[in-house]
Amino acid sequence: MTMEEERSTVAPEEEPTETPSPETTTEEAEADDGRAWYVVHCYSGYENKVRHNLEQRIESMGMKDKIFDVVVPTEEEIEVKDGKRRTVERRIFPGYILVNMILTEDSWYVVRNTPGVTGFVGMGDEPTPLRPEEVQQILKRMESETPRIKVTFRPGERVRIVEGPFHDFHGRVDEIDMERGKVRVLINFFGRETPVELDFLQVERA
Repeated sequence: MTMEEERSTVAPEEEPTETPSPETTTEEAEADDGRAWYVVHCYSGYENKVRHNLEQRIESMGMKDKIFDVVVPTEEEIEVKDGKRRTVERRIFPGYILVNMILTEDSWYVVRNTPGVTGFVGMGDEPTPLRPEEVQQILKRMESETPRIKVTFRPGERVRIVEGPFHDFHGRVDEIDMERGKVRVLINFFGRETPVELDFLQVERA
C-alpha cells in the first residue's frame, strides 16, 4: 500500500457539533407567563363603552404588560323583517366581555374598578379563566364567514312565506331543523293542509 492510499483510509477527524440551545417561541412564552382569558360581567348594552373605558385605564395606568386584550364577542346574523333581509352584528354574550390578562392584585383592581364592570365570572371570589378550547370555540364563531340566521318563529306559530313558489302563502310552523337551516310549514293548498320544506330566510312571522 502506498503512503497516498494509506492516508486515504484514515477517517477524517469529526468537527465537534454544537447542540443548538432551544429557543422559546412567542406562543410558548405567552403560555408560560400566566396569561389567560377571563370573562368580565358588565351592564348589558354597555359592552363597547366598558371596553373603551378599560382600554383607557390600561393605557393611563401602565398595565399593558399585564392586560393584553379586551374583546366584545360578536357575530354577524341575518334576519328577515317585512320581507327584507338585513345583516346585523349581534353580541354573542350580552352583558359580558373577555379580557386576556395575567391575574395579579393590580390587574384585578384595574379591571374590577372600571366604570360599568360589575365583576369577574368565577367560583366564589376567585376569577376562573376560560379553558383554551372554550376560547377557540368563541373565536371560531367570531371569525365565521357564514352569518347565523336569526329564527324568529317557533313550532305552532303562524308564518308568511316571503319568497319561492309559495310566496305570500300563510301557514303554521310544524318543525324546525336548526342543523340544516330548514323549516317545515303546513300550508292550505287546494283545501288540504300540505307540508312544505323551506329555508329559514324564506319565512317570517305573520
